[in-house]
Amino acid sequence: MYEYIKGVLVEVAPTYAVVESGGIGYYINISVNTYSQISQKKEVLLFLHLIVREDAHLLYGFATKEERKMFRQLIAVSGIGANTAGVMLSSMSVNEIVGAIMTENVNAIKSVKGIGLKTAQRVIIELKDKVGGGESIDAMLINNTATIKEEALAALLMLGFVKVQAAKVLDKIIAGGDVTTVEQLIKLALKQL
Repeated sequence: MYEYIKGVLVEVAPTYAVVESGGIGYYINISVNTYSQISQKKEVLLFLHLIVREDAHLLYGFATKEERKMFRQLIAVSGIGANTAGVMLSSMSVNEIVGAIMTENVNAIKSVKGIGLKTAQRVIIELKDKVGGGESIDAMLINNTATIKEEALAALLMLGFVKVQAAKVLDKIIAGGDVTTVEQLIKLALKQL
């Protein structure tokens, strides 16, 4: 429902931030990773995820789209709720989580408070294909490149191209040169598809 919030950072702690936007103060749950990125700022932009429960509407905020995407993937795994996903994103960076999943490092995931052996195995089984997505691990670990690729791939899919074929072309273009914008990547991909 909400994509992001941009406003004045009124209060911040390692687990939450209060952002004033449009005269309203929003209490937003955050991870330690997001805290470290926004704690010194006066104005912030946080990508949001809203969870509606019977007794509360909870906002979760993330400094990057990649972190929000990982949060959403984690809470889709049976046995992992929003709090556990938040603890996981506070204990490990997105790159560390992706690396642990891709290398099937159960112990790294199990080291997070609240995650046992079976849940760690379930995370790996359920998310290995989702975080891999046909990309090379190197490309995945570079946040900016991954973001540009994701946006370009989404645009190409909306234009009717096949995901696997488009992803291969995008990987080839990214590996071959200095692509800095989504628009540039899409234009080069359209010439090759």
